[in-house]
Amino acid sequence: MSDNERFYYAPWERTYQRIATPFEEFIHRQTTTGILLMICAVVALIIANSSYVDAYNQLLHSKMAISVGSWKIEHNLHHWINDGLMTIFFFVVGLEIKREVLVGELSSINKALLPIVGAVGGMIVPALLYLWVTGDTENAKGWGIPMATDIAFAVGVMALLGKRVPRALVTFLVALAIVDDLGAVTVIALFYTDTINTSYLGAALVILVVMVAINLMGIRRPLPYFIFTVILWIAMEGSGIHATIAGILAAWTVPAYSRYLPGDFSKQIRNLTDEFDGYGQSDKPLINNPLQSTVTWRLSETISLAMSPLQKLETMLHIPSAYLVIPVFALANAAIPLSQEAIGNALESTIALGIGVGLVFGKLIGIAGSVILAEMMGVGQLPKGVQRSHIVGAALLAGIGFTMSIFISELAFVWDGRLVEEAKMGILAASLVSGGAGYVWLRWVAPSGEELN
Repeated sequence: MSDNERFYYAPWERTYQRIATPFEEFIHRQTTTGILLMICAVVALIIANSSYVDAYNQLLHSKMAISVGSWKIEHNLHHWINDGLMTIFFFVVGLEIKREVLVGELSSINKALLPIVGAVGGMIVPALLYLWVTGDTENAKGWGIPMATDIAFAVGVMALLGKRVPRALVTFLVALAIVDDLGAVTVIALFYTDTINTSYLGAALVILVVMVAINLMGIRRPLPYFIFTVILWIAMEGSGIHATIAGILAAWTVPAYSRYLPGDFSKQIRNLTDEFDGYGQSDKPLINNPLQSTVTWRLSETISLAMSPLQKLETMLHIPSAYLVIPVFALANAAIPLSQEAIGNALESTIALGIGVGLVFGKLIGIAGSVILAEMMGVGQLPKGVQRSHIVGAALLAGIGFTMSIFISELAFVWDGRLVEEAKMGILAASLVSGGAGYVWLRWVAPSGEELN
């Protein structure tokens, strides 16, 4: 027990806190996700161009199965990562979209208009430029690849610039990227689905209706939503629609509002703390007082009910998504051979060129052009402290299409691994160019956020 603070500490607790606190602070920094993603991508590139590449490929193609009685689902590790693990990422994306639409930057037409205009322009122009480069060939199937933005990398680069970037610009880019994610998910569902199994699709719709029903019944605990999300994933996997869409759909059924309003919550807490104090004070741990222990349990339940299930799940899954799912995805998908032959093929490939043109120039023209034009026409207003030159920098950073672009490339050219490699080469090169150009522009060309303040 501390003499001054009256807290109970386990024998090694203070030492552990001193060691753990710097790591916890590092994990919650905006730049950390981007840094970890970059490290994993570099590691994957090193493996792909080393003597370990055969063992790496053998591991990714090793079979893994889940079976219950006569029912069995079996895929290789690469499939489990891209279709299974990435569902967690898409679930978090779905939660973010719902939150932004209800209470965030997309909650009112005035706030949402310019990010939506920018996102639409940033999807249409890259896709059109890609189709212009590839022409009417099989390669045209990759038109969805340059539509995507990797928000972790883009915000990570902005975070490296510190106060030179207005906070409102980061918020604008996040809102734009969320609309972009919604567009990318729609494209995956509608255009990168081959055959539909109507029986499984019908089952998925029934499960989705059940999830909406338990939301309407006021069930706020995460467990039922987790169980039904797994069942929904199995149904989507069997339907032919990409299974990760289950994550987005399930997220939209999670309740966004808590049981208590602020006034009711504070009244309930005061009543419980008064009851707690009524049982007296002691220097002994709470376990020695069963009555006070019961009150603390009720306090915990009350606090839990006052928290939005959506926000609880978003907070709970943010770290696993950012520090497990995305890095593992990068390790499994960023292994691009950089041999002279592979680079030569990419330089001659309309796929790589189309992706490069789409991400670097398409995002710049589509986002900056549409937002600035809309603002000039009085359709919307730029956020306070954000100038047109900042929008140009944000549009350049939106050309970093790493995670989602690689994900779509695996779907677009599933029949030919060589085409997937060409696409990944284009994504890597374009992301490096866009990220570097965006950093330079916001660092030395656009006015500093501090100057504007």
